[in-house]
Amino acid sequence: MGSPLRREEVAHVAKLARLSLSEDELELFTEQLGQVLEHANDMSSLDLKDVEPTAHPFGLINVVRDDVVRASLERNAVLSQAPDTQDDRFAVPRIMGEAP
Repeated sequence: MGSPLRREEVAHVAKLARLSLSEDELELFTEQLGQVLEHANDMSSLDLKDVEPTAHPFGLINVVRDDVVRASLERNAVLSQAPDTQDDRFAVPRIMGEAP
């Protein structure tokens, strides 16, 4: 079966995308893109009327643990370990010439 895509069409799309393709690349991409289009055509011929749409091929379960509120470090203990603080927050040097 011949490719559903012509070499001229691939060259035209490459030109629109401002891609410079060699003759070998043009030949290769015409064949590869043709195979992709044939596969898409095969997929469109499937009877999927009774298949529920999904976003993932496997049934996913949330495997993340539930959030539990618990005690954390004291603010003052954490800030006491910082090299510099200001207004009860970490102070970091300015970057990229930011204005104050």
